[in-house]
Amino acid sequence: MKTYDWQELTRLSQGAPLVVERVRIVDSGIAIEGQFELPLLARLSAEDQIFVMAFVKNDGSIKDMEKAFGVSYPTIKSRLSRIAAQFQMVEVVNNVTIASQKEETLAALERGEITAAEAIERLSK
Repeated sequence: MKTYDWQELTRLSQGAPLVVERVRIVDSGIAIEGQFELPLLARLSAEDQIFVMAFVKNDGSIKDMEKAFGVSYPTIKSRLSRIAAQFQMVEVVNNVTIASQKEETLAALERGEITAAEAIERLSK
């Protein structure tokens, strides 16, 4: 079986949304089938992923990014803003995101662990 890297996948998909349907753990050979969305960072274009990796590698220094990419401060800021706009930002409260609290409430409701009224109460907080 041929293995493709993320750049090839990005090129083949031409930016179209992807859903992964099969995942295999290489060391154990265990395969899991279902529908899995890619993480937000993996949904970025290959160029934007490289830009984000460079930004992290440069410890978030815009000055270092200016040197690495040979562009101005406003260009770096603009690109960062454009990339950030693609992410749904979540508020972190006590190291737990608001989004994950809502997801857990909905999952508890689906499992029948709480009532609809309890779910509404939790979600309205």
